Amino acid sequence: MTILTISSLQRITASKLAEMLLASSHQPASDAPVAIVDVRDDDHIGGHIKSSLHFPSVSLDATMPTLLRKLADKEVVVFHCALSQQRGPSAALRYLREKEATAIKKPAAKEVDGESEISKQQVYVLDKGFVGWQEIYGPDERLTEGYRKEIWESGY
Repeated sequence: MTILTISSLQRITASKLAEMLLASSHQPASDAPVAIVDVRDDDHIGGHIKSSLHFPSVSLDATMPTLLRKLADKEVVVFHCALSQQRGPSAALRYLREKEATAIKKPAAKEVDGESEISKQQVYVLDKGFVGWQEIYGPDERLTEGYRKEIWESGY
């Protein structure tokens, strides 16, 4: 069992995530190797990263089993909130801890190349959250859906 803390979480830049999303854009979202989990609550307005899953942080405890099932086959999972300073990192940490606890209960995790599938999944927090994302990719319809420029210009 590893010791997981907020400081041990990996971060990913908006540009690296955009590159990964564009590389897998030819696949249906359900088959894509990358999943983005948006944990914003009432502030989930003005747009979102294309194909992201919205799991509000206020209900994350109740929806964690669903999230674990949905993300089980993903190679990369990226969590974010508005700024990725509290809710995004907390959600990623909760997810990793729950995933580890579930793996302990079910030790039959498949081994691939001598590494368990559980440890093979890469989990990140999006650096600067959706606020940082929209500054660069907000108007890019290949990467962002429902973008409302006026919301962000008003100094969200």
